[in-house]
Amino acid sequence: MDSANSERSTELLHAQAHVWNHIFNFINSMSLKCAIQLGIPDIIHNHGKPMTLPELVAKLPVHPKRSQCVYRLMRILVHSGFLAAQRVQQGEQEEGYVLTDASRLLLMDDSLSIRPFLLAMLDPILTKPWHYLSAWFQNDDPTPFHTAHERPFWDYAAHEPQLNTFFNEAMASDARLVTSVLLKEGKGVFEGLNSLVDVGGGTGKVAKAIANAFPHLNCTVLDLPHVVAGLQGSKNLNYFAGDMFEAIPPADAILLKWIMHDWSDEECVKILKRCREAIPSKENGGKVIIIDMIMMKNQGDYKSIETQLFFDMIMMNFVTGRERDENEWEKLFLDAGFSHYKIIPILGLRSLIEVYP
Repeated sequence: MDSANSERSTELLHAQAHVWNHIFNFINSMSLKCAIQLGIPDIIHNHGKPMTLPELVAKLPVHPKRSQCVYRLMRILVHSGFLAAQRVQQGEQEEGYVLTDASRLLLMDDSLSIRPFLLAMLDPILTKPWHYLSAWFQNDDPTPFHTAHERPFWDYAAHEPQLNTFFNEAMASDARLVTSVLLKEGKGVFEGLNSLVDVGGGTGKVAKAIANAFPHLNCTVLDLPHVVAGLQGSKNLNYFAGDMFEAIPPADAILLKWIMHDWSDEECVKILKRCREAIPSKENGGKVIIIDMIMMKNQGDYKSIETQLFFDMIMMNFVTGRERDENEWEKLFLDAGFSHYKIIPILGLRSLIEVYP
């Protein structure tokens, strides 16, 4: 075979491997979900030192006939970077499994665990719409979620306790992690405020952390009645059942954490106008605080851009929203009557944005 044909054959085989990897990408996700449901990260964590395969199998709730398959599951988890192999004792050849930074974020009782987020995103209710993506491109339903479940995401969540529960738990787990960083790196954004409304604040994880960090700051969580039903406030934290499209309680500042990307441009402008009505002038301390993604386009690393693209596809699949670049954010702010904004990139793939009347 001449060199040109040989090179072409190599290119075809590389292309085939590339396609295969994308076809089977879901295996990483589902293997990780399996590991979480079996409690593998917690078992290794509680062991306190590198855990050998026989030690792990002895602790796992698996059928004896499946014992020999555990190694295969562990092998892909190590390859994906969720676990690592380490020598059990210095000088010995035997290896055991240890956690990585990623798997520490999946421990059941860790305060910063994103385990609920993983279990929510991989629940059949939320994976089903992906099978209807091509059908949605050919119909006039608002989202693939609507095509799959015959009603909008928010309506489904309001009437199905299972989705409402795991979605709120997922958002709360993300809120804990983001807020821990926010209160270390961006604490100044709350200084000088006397009141704050967390719009779409769910069960109040963010507002609680802010209220605890700033005892003088009166915090209100605004969300739909079925979300805040039965939730109890505290000294400087209270819950308010309402609709952000109708009215937002007055406050020095309005917080929108991971809200705007759920909605279309027209809906976002409407939300921002309600925010503007609720706050005082900039001279009197009024502002809107947004935590959301700013699409990197080509200036970020490959993995970060890919993750942002994934989130944009999630928005298209479930709701009417999207992830936006800076120019698109600026247009929303100006269309809603705000004068200027400031971006503080301290939250990884997301940013903190202060918007002023």
